[in-house]
Amino acid sequence: MTDSKYFTTTKKGEIFELKSELNSEKKEKKREAVKKVIASMTVGKDVSALFPDVVNCMQTDNLELKKLVYLYLMNYAKSQPDMAIMAVNTFVKDCEDPNPLIRALAVRTMGCIRVDKITEYLCDPLRKCLKDEDPYVRKTAAVCVAKLHDINPVLVEDQGFLDQLKDLLSDSNPMVVANAVAALSEINEASTSGQPLVEMNAQTINKLLTALNECTEWGQVFILDSLASYNPKDEREAQSICERVTPRLAHANAAVVLSAVKVLMKFLEMMSPDSDFVGTLTKKLAPPLVTLLSSEPEVQFVALRNINLIVQKRPDILKHEMKVFFVKYNDPIYVKLEKLDIMIRLASQANIAQVLAELKEYATEVDVDFVRKAVRAIGRCAIKVEPSAERCVSTLLDLIQTKVNYVVQEAIVVIKDIFRKYPNKYESIISTLCENLDTLDEPEARASMIWIIGEYAERIDNADELLESFLEGFHDENTQVQLQLLTAIVKLFLKRPQDTQELVQQVLSLATQDSDNPDLRDRGFIYWRLLSTDPAAAKDVVLADKPLISEETDLIEPTLLDELICHIASLASVYHKPPSAFVEGRGGAQRRSLPPRQNSGGSAEDSVGAGPANLVSMDQPAVIPIQESLIGDLLSMDISAPPIIPVVPTATISSSAGLDLFGSSLDSFLNDPIGSNSSESFGAGGSSGLLGDIFGLGTTATMYTAPKQVWLPAAKGKGMELSGTFSRHNGQISMDMTFTNKAMQGISNLAIQFNKNSFGVIPAQPLSVPAPLNPNQTVDVSLPVTTNGPVQKMDPLTNLQVAIKNNVDIFYFGCVVPMNVFFTEDGQMDKRVFLATWKDIPSQNEVQYTVQGILLSADAVSQKMQQSNVFTIAKRNVEGQDMLYQSIKLTNGIWILAELKIQPGNPIFTLSLKSRAMEVTAGVFQSYDAIIRS
Repeated sequence: MTDSKYFTTTKKGEIFELKSELNSEKKEKKREAVKKVIASMTVGKDVSALFPDVVNCMQTDNLELKKLVYLYLMNYAKSQPDMAIMAVNTFVKDCEDPNPLIRALAVRTMGCIRVDKITEYLCDPLRKCLKDEDPYVRKTAAVCVAKLHDINPVLVEDQGFLDQLKDLLSDSNPMVVANAVAALSEINEASTSGQPLVEMNAQTINKLLTALNECTEWGQVFILDSLASYNPKDEREAQSICERVTPRLAHANAAVVLSAVKVLMKFLEMMSPDSDFVGTLTKKLAPPLVTLLSSEPEVQFVALRNINLIVQKRPDILKHEMKVFFVKYNDPIYVKLEKLDIMIRLASQANIAQVLAELKEYATEVDVDFVRKAVRAIGRCAIKVEPSAERCVSTLLDLIQTKVNYVVQEAIVVIKDIFRKYPNKYESIISTLCENLDTLDEPEARASMIWIIGEYAERIDNADELLESFLEGFHDENTQVQLQLLTAIVKLFLKRPQDTQELVQQVLSLATQDSDNPDLRDRGFIYWRLLSTDPAAAKDVVLADKPLISEETDLIEPTLLDELICHIASLASVYHKPPSAFVEGRGGAQRRSLPPRQNSGGSAEDSVGAGPANLVSMDQPAVIPIQESLIGDLLSMDISAPPIIPVVPTATISSSAGLDLFGSSLDSFLNDPIGSNSSESFGAGGSSGLLGDIFGLGTTATMYTAPKQVWLPAAKGKGMELSGTFSRHNGQISMDMTFTNKAMQGISNLAIQFNKNSFGVIPAQPLSVPAPLNPNQTVDVSLPVTTNGPVQKMDPLTNLQVAIKNNVDIFYFGCVVPMNVFFTEDGQMDKRVFLATWKDIPSQNEVQYTVQGILLSADAVSQKMQQSNVFTIAKRNVEGQDMLYQSIKLTNGIWILAELKIQPGNPIFTLSLKSRAMEVTAGVFQSYDAIIRS
């Protein structure tokens, strides 16, 4: 008879009956009673009342009964912590039992009972089990350390369990090594310090590689994941590790294969792409990935999502394996769509004929979603592989002739993109498209057709009639179609004004007077003003040349792709999102990134960005990608930043573990009403400045602007001298420059360009300087800039490399942007958010500076800082010292929290800064110092 009988009985008085059975003298009856209790617990009944009776059953030699009792304890110990203490003696005793299974069971159960009182008693048995003679007990104890760290990390560190865990990496048993690696990895993930608890070195890696060949498949996964987080010191070491990992590619378990692929993909970055080793390894990576596609559909899907990333990073690996991605009739739709996506990524001139034949076949399938994707794929092939464009267009026309509604509509959408990629090449097919006008009922297809008619109105004799037919039901159309129709009719009017005046007036009236859609109204009014004031300008705007669309519009951004490659074989590689995007509590976790790409023919030390700088790569915040090259968009010339005269700070990183600069008053300042202490700090400047902004009133509060410096001396500028600074007013950053012509001839045709930089600074408009700039003439120019350009980390962080051109030559120089121009107007944090954030940022991310020679009150400092977007959250007086708590937000979303200690009458202030991105603190301090002294 099976154990299912325990789940079928439900009767009154059952608890009382179980109680008497649990206290029975007969072992068999006792065991049956415990099974009934576990069955009741499993189906959700509350059997916590039996806790003392079940605990009494622990004293037994029967392993089955002991397991059941331990299972009950794990479930109810949290709700009965006081009674759970009764079991401690048995646990301790069982940890010394001659049977290793019982020893392991006891230590495993104690680790699962998340009760602080029991945790204290776990330390001694766990310490013994970590050194147990039996490997099964040791491997169980290793996992228990990770569980204990989750409950009480301080206890684990104080008791020296981490050191014992590190010692287990040298264990003779491979399974013990694997579990020790798994436990250390889990502890590292949970660590708030941001620093790895175990520094991997060549010796440790060698031990892990030795254990790799002998442990179970999940042990291999843990070891491979640990190897993937290691950075080899040179190319030779990376090759050696790859050689020893490569046999794992032949493993039967898909998780082991993908983990091995992750290690190899990472270490390939460190090798010269032209080397024979890289060629051989690339060939070895293809077969295991292809083999994964023979698995069940769910595994296939995971493999395909990972392959999608691999193909974007290294398309050469699978370039000869196109056929394995051809869709099978019985594939689920989610597998079909993924295969289709990879087929497009692998499409090239060599295989395009094969791909197109396959896609045309897919377009006749019965699955509507799949057919749509197949038709779009044909269009993507035309855009990606230029020689195949004509064949793709011909295939799309054949599909249009089928007159299948959804096929025709998708074909028109992709043909619109082909027209944008190859203007004035395939317009002969427009007449065929117009024949299907009446069948279009989907917004995207209608909008695409309208765009084609408007764009090529001069070639379509009855364009006005066609557009007028859409206009009849204007208010019933989707917004996308309305906007496109408005633009198309305006284009038609600009090309054929005599015939279409009534039509354009009608559409402008519908868009502006009869519509309640703000986007449509705004566009309508813009066109109306343009056409009524300056038709020539309207023609330049509306009929301007459009940029060609790019080949691959859905590629993952390179920085994110590198991070996802480091997460192959995890959920991140399936979602194509970093772990921080979908795992709670990982916002401040370390970002993984690939090592710098090796140049051909060079060593790791020679490549750009190699060396100690790379050690920082793991700690960079997401908003500042790692600087891989300083060449950027400008020529590789000497455009380094001018020497800065830094304010020499006495910066001390807080090292004492428990030190909290807020002291005991941290929590209490939340209880103070804003008006009590802190209102003085920001009451005066805040509201009047706001009213001034709204009503245009002049205010005395002005944001600090650094004095101008000479950026380009006349000697280097061939007679043109340029000095400047950066300022911020009402949220707009400006580059304020003074041009002086010290040459004997006039200067004209000035233009400016910035290299990639840490904050994405780019000109918001072209440089406008009155021309010509005559000899000995000086002119002041203010150039608005924005911070939404390409980002690349610079050294120093706010260094800006500039190229400026005139009629004489192109000149290059570097300047440092004061950090305060990146302080945003929305940087005032809520008190409670401030408090939570301060506590959440680890103490290692806190830096202290001193500001000397300042005799200002706390209120004066607060008001002065507020004018430069440094917001005072609260002010307190602690033991005669004024404490200002302030917040700053940078344009790239980084927050900086500050505590400023001011002793009345003392010219030395103490400034403490906390941020998740420590790189910005030095620049923030320099801005603090400059603003206070201004």
